[in-house]
Amino acid sequence: PHCHTRAVTERCRPHCHTRAVTEQYRPHCHKTCRPPCHTSPPARAYFDHAATTPLRPEALDAMLPWLTDRFGNADTLYQEGKQARQALEDARATLARHIGASPTEVVFTSGGTEANNALIAGIVRAVRTGRGREKGGNHLVAGAFEHHAVLEPVQALRREGYETSLVRPTRDGFVTPTALAAALRPDTVLASVMLAQNEVGTVQPIASLGRLAHGNGTLLHTDAVQALGKCALDVGALGVDAASFSAHKIGGPAGVGAFFLKRQTPFASMQLGGGQEGGRRSGTPDVAGAVGFARALELAEAEHAQESVRLAALRDHLAASLLALDERISLTVPLDGGTQRDEDGAAGGGAGGGPVGAAGGANDRGVAAAVAAAGGGAAHGAAGGGAAPGTPAAAHLPGMLSILVAGFESETLLLRLDRAGFALSGGSACSTGSLDPSHVLLSLGIPRNKAQGVLRISLGHGNTREQADAFVSALAAALR
Repeated sequence: PHCHTRAVTERCRPHCHTRAVTEQYRPHCHKTCRPPCHTSPPARAYFDHAATTPLRPEALDAMLPWLTDRFGNADTLYQEGKQARQALEDARATLARHIGASPTEVVFTSGGTEANNALIAGIVRAVRTGRGREKGGNHLVAGAFEHHAVLEPVQALRREGYETSLVRPTRDGFVTPTALAAALRPDTVLASVMLAQNEVGTVQPIASLGRLAHGNGTLLHTDAVQALGKCALDVGALGVDAASFSAHKIGGPAGVGAFFLKRQTPFASMQLGGGQEGGRRSGTPDVAGAVGFARALELAEAEHAQESVRLAALRDHLAASLLALDERISLTVPLDGGTQRDEDGAAGGGAGGGPVGAAGGANDRGVAAAVAAAGGGAAHGAAGGGAAPGTPAAAHLPGMLSILVAGFESETLLLRLDRAGFALSGGSACSTGSLDPSHVLLSLGIPRNKAQGVLRISLGHGNTREQADAFVSALAAALR
């Protein structure tokens, strides 16, 4: 507490007697050195778990032996290689068990982006190679709010001559069976709709969408990066043909991911070389990363029931506090499936979605029949989340909250909140630095000027109600 004790002399002295504070603090500098002369920086609160999560200590402990002593290449035949191979296959079996797949259907990658790229291009090209251009189909469909790791591979295929359609979500953030049916064509090879939206947190009715796609002879891929460990996820129950995952969203290491590829689904690997991962992803496997991924998933699944309830309650408390704080704050999408104050302060619900730039589609009667046959209809039905389908808890990730702040740009608020000790984002971390509003919000029908003021709060392990209340106070100060 003293200004010039030996341990802190060199740190404190330059600040104690700077010209700006000399007259104000000189009387205290040699006594008790009271604040604000030597205040500590504010404690940090991390509210961006959708971007990445801290590595769980248990995952690190599981990884360490494979980073130091047990360094064998899993493709070699001697003892060190066999040990590494066993660890890799154990990790694969763990991931398969938690997603309801067979270990042979799980392929490790460098992350979710590689998984999305590999699956979208690999499936479409394999279908064309096996069946020919005319019979294989020439059309792809994706949700308009997909991550860029899905949208850009789709755009790349478009440049190669494929036709593409983007399906617009409803205003409250869901791709409905009706909207997907309107976009499907007889020649649609693949549809891709993410399981949990990474900016607004809505959980999509993938099971209904899958039945609809398969009824059309179309394969279905889902980007499940944000859903893994946060929703009850079973690829068999969802009826998907392929899915993408990432470790660093659930307390695992960055740079490790995986994809599920249903047995007998056409696939042509884009990464060639040594033929690892059953020829589906060449390259020396990252044993330590796979082990850390598996351990993090075990922890997330073990804690899921209790943690999802805690995070949902914390999210709802934060949402209520923010809405009460300032009339300029509104929810980007409603959390309960009902009406909420929208960005204009009026009651807002979920308008219907549809295809954006779709080249053709079913007529209204055909769409209705297809949706009925698929058992779809309501946006919240069969959401695939951690609660019973049709309930609000099943339709939204428990720790995700997106708000709009009228009259402000996200960057201004993020910098002010960062100085106050809070880390959060204005949307997907992959779009940081872009001056354009989020394509996700634009796809929801939010005007460009209002989409500029979005804040994404993604809660996770370690966040508390005290931090949430402190955040509300910090945002109040930032809005002055």
